[in-house]
Formats: sequence, structure tokens, C-alpha cells
Amino acid sequence: MKTSFIKYGRKDNKDLCEVTLENDHGMTAKVLNYGATLEKVLLDGENMILSLDKPEDYDKERNYLGGTVGRIAGRVRRGIWRHGLEMHQLPINEGENHIHGGSGIDTEVWDFQPSCDDKAACVDLTLLDPDGHNDYPGDLKIHVRYELDNDNTLHYSMNAVSDKLTIFNPVNHTYFTLGEPETIKDLQMQMNADYYLPVDKTGLPDQGMTEVAGTAFDFRKMKRVGDALESSDPQIKNRDGMDHPFILNGNLPNAVLTSSKHKLTVTTDAPSLIIYTGNGFDHTGKYTSNFGPYCGITFEAQVPPAEGDDLGRITLLPGEEFKRTVDWKFE
Repeated sequence: MKTSFIKYGRKDNKDLCEVTLENDHGMTAKVLNYGATLEKVLLDGENMILSLDKPEDYDKERNYLGGTVGRIAGRVRRGIWRHGLEMHQLPINEGENHIHGGSGIDTEVWDFQPSCDDKAACVDLTLLDPDGHNDYPGDLKIHVRYELDNDNTLHYSMNAVSDKLTIFNPVNHTYFTLGEPETIKDLQMQMNADYYLPVDKTGLPDQGMTEVAGTAFDFRKMKRVGDALESSDPQIKNRDGMDHPFILNGNLPNAVLTSSKHKLTVTTDAPSLIIYTGNGFDHTGKYTSNFGPYCGITFEAQVPPAEGDDLGRITLLPGEEFKRTVDWKFE
């Protein structure tokens, strides 16, 4: 087991650093303290995730690759959160809705501390998101840990606590490729989800849960991702691919993704996985010009987005601890 880090720049009067975690089998994970971002996962010399060319590129253009996104990852309809008789208005930054926390925690420079023993190589990252930032109430103290063990499992965990009533539904936004160039269409996926949430034109759910049976979203048995993406399912056409919450049924593992050479097993304590297939990448952007549609796939572990402005499921009481874990096992 080994940890190390290098400084590669400065932002907001803070050092920008890349932390390397390495296990005894040569598997390596690279983490940036910019956005508590998972930058690379190297297995047998191949990168398992979608990455920019170099660490310096990540703060130049917001694209969410590997970032810890929040306070709310995903959309809030009209940016409205009602609590009793109170109404909070969040910044509108995608059409008529709020998305990805405004200028969220994935754009902040986090404090970090690497550590290592004979069982795991770790990095702990912390951030204080202040009261009123992006119009969210409460000083929110966030702690993220990446921990790499000798079973080639990368453990991601998050804890947070606020001094005021607030809402919090963050996610790690890594795009997985399993080393496949250009497209994830030929990857095979299986997911323990009997229901998914159809969404409207803005990407928000609007009709409750629907059974996956008989739809392109049925991954209860292993099948090619491209079979869904190439289908005529109206929901696939609606979002130009998958951009949908899958409601997990509690059976483990929650999801499995395989290529001809590698396998990823995803396990989480979140109630859903939002599957997004990179539909919006179109070879534009200074730093993402090599990325086209379906160049990566996310497994965003979180509470699924709400249809309306009742955000009770993601409300955090003062002093209440938020906890989330996700394990990514690579083979």
C-alpha cells in the first residue's frame, strides 16, 4: 500500500493537489482535492473511467467528471424547496430548474489528508460549505473518503452535518468506461432494479415509478447497454439515451458492468442509481472535444429526484449526520 501527492496549481489561494492511492497489486486511484474528484482508476495499466488529459484541466471547464457534486446533484423543479410555510428559492441554472447545486461543491478546493496502512490507502477530504452559498441554508461540514484496498475495491464514503435545516443529496459523478474507447454501447450491464422513474423533457420525474419489464430499462438480466440506447423506447428518445433513476430492490450487488476484459461491481446504501450515458457530450468544449455521446456511464448513488417541491426525503435536520457509501470493485 502506498500514498503520495503532488501539487499542480493554485486556486482561490489554495494549493491544487493530485493524490495517488496504490495497492499491493498495482491498482492505482488518483484523486484531486479540486471538487473531491476521482480523476483516474488504473487497472493493469488501463484507465477504467473517463478522464481529462491532465489535472490542470479540471477547474478550467465544468464537466462533472468524477466530481463530488452537490449540495443537490441533479435537478430541483423551478429551484423551489418548500418546508412547512417556508419557501426557499435556489438559483435557476438550467432552463427553469436548478441543477447540480449551482456553483456547487465540485468547484471548490477541499482540504485533504492522505493515510496508509497494510490494509488500505486512503485520502480524507473536507469542506465547509457556508450558510447562504448558492442560497442553501446552514454551514455544512462535508467529509469524503476514498479508500483503496487489496481486493481492488475503491470505497467512497461521505458524511456531512449542518447547523441549520437544509437539503442535501450529493453524488459522485464518475463516468465508467472499463477501458473501452469512444463508446460504452458494447458493455454489458445488470442491475437489481424492478422499477425506474420516467422523466419529462427537462429530465425530472413526472409519473412515478414504472416497471422495467417490457421496456428498454430492463437490466435485471445482463444485457448490452447499446440495446437500450439503440431502442425506440420513448423515454430513450426523450433524453437521447439514459438519464434516469433506477429504484434498487435491495438485492446485491446493486449493479454490474462488464467489458471483454474487465468487470465493475457497484454496491451502495443509496435507494437508487441514476444511470446517465453521457448523452450531452458532442465533441465540443476545449477540454472534452474527444468525448462524444455514450463515451461513459454513471452510477449516481443518491435519493431519486422529486416530482414536485416536497423535498422531505433529502431534508437534513440541524446536527443530523448524513451518510452515504458506494463501493466500486474492479476485476
